[in-house]
Amino acid sequence: MDQKITDMIIHLSHSHGQIARIIDAERHVAVRIAQIIHAIPDAEPAFDGTDGLIESAGRINKSVIAYLNSIADLEEAMAQNLELVIKELRDQDEE
Repeated sequence: MDQKITDMIIHLSHSHGQIARIIDAERHVAVRIAQIIHAIPDAEPAFDGTDGLIESAGRINKSVIAYLNSIADLEEAMAQNLELVIKELRDQDEE
């Protein structure tokens, strides 16, 4: 039983490591998008008028929201995995 729990914890740690790599990659994407946005001129940008500017800003907002939602989902999944591990360890201690 100890070996199964150890194997599960090792597997979860590898999974969390991979998830951390994904989050880091997404962070780099968000930073690059912020740099691109910062490079957009403040005066009279050429976005096909106000409608084009509003549409572009809406797409950026949707991307940021999707990124934040994915981080929230990731945190929830990690918490659920950790909860199962802690439960198994508590059950093992009671035996």
